[in-house]
Amino acid sequence: MKRHPFSPIITRDQLRMRDLYLEDVSSVFNPGAIYHEGQIIMLLRVQDRGRGTHLVKAVSTDGYNFEINDTVFEITGLEAFPYQIYHIYDPRVVRLEDSFYITCAVDCSKGCLLAIFRSAELESMHYMGTLNEEQQRNGVLFDQKIEDRYWMLSRPNEHTRPDGVKSGSRIFAYSSPDLCSWREEGLIMEGRPHFWDELIGPGAPPFRVSFGWMFIYHGVATHFGGGGIYQAGVCVLDLDDPRRVRIRSKLNCLEPREIYELTGQVPNVVFPTACVPVKPRPDGIVWLDDPLYVYYGAADTCVSLAVTSPRKLLEISKAELIL
Repeated sequence: MKRHPFSPIITRDQLRMRDLYLEDVSSVFNPGAIYHEGQIIMLLRVQDRGRGTHLVKAVSTDGYNFEINDTVFEITGLEAFPYQIYHIYDPRVVRLEDSFYITCAVDCSKGCLLAIFRSAELESMHYMGTLNEEQQRNGVLFDQKIEDRYWMLSRPNEHTRPDGVKSGSRIFAYSSPDLCSWREEGLIMEGRPHFWDELIGPGAPPFRVSFGWMFIYHGVATHFGGGGIYQAGVCVLDLDDPRRVRIRSKLNCLEPREIYELTGQVPNVVFPTACVPVKPRPDGIVWLDDPLYVYYGAADTCVSLAVTSPRKLLEISKAELIL
């Protein structure tokens, strides 16, 4: 049976864990996922009706059917976190130098900080540190070094523009020699006066295509979609200089109307947060017509899957080369 290209694959009704705190799941969304040794490993953000937020692991061999763990994902090392923690969520997963690294948003008494965790085999993860003391919610790592440094894209929750207006509508590049101490390397993109009213932040970690680094970001394009609906754009960065944007969306690259037709839920929030090649190449490069799984949370009720390719993402978004 042929599956719809926007198939919901995990719903909140499936998440009735034996864990006491997850017996009444109110929402499941914003997954992180990665291909490793013939499996797609996913970390789900799951929230119970007591507003507790947890990470849950799920595994698949075909990209559609996932076996969900019946306990929450173990997180260690949090005694070193300097503030009181309320929630940990929005995991984004990459593999670097024989280890997995996960960036997560951490709501705490300081505000919202972006934290980095390390995992040997994605059976648990250990806290390494925060990006910096600024409030950050979204951040994604590149899966290899560039110019002998680690790189990350992130959006501060607040940023003061030259005209004095505070805005979080900017995505910056950061680099690090050790994944612990980070420095800002420059502005990647911002909302106005470009194509999008506001940028929410990076979506999935960047992945290699034959002509650069492709990544999906989240924006609000009220003048395109109307009503302040969250949408997703696509961007390509220069291969050797991830601070340089070569191609950027003019329109959203995923069509949310089809989610409503399948789930009956109004898709006002569509956040792609994981891109996984269907058949990864040995060199790690995704070519234009290679099939690609894009996982995203839809309307807080399910995790959905779009089967697409880099070429389709660029065509749908009517992306333009930026010189």
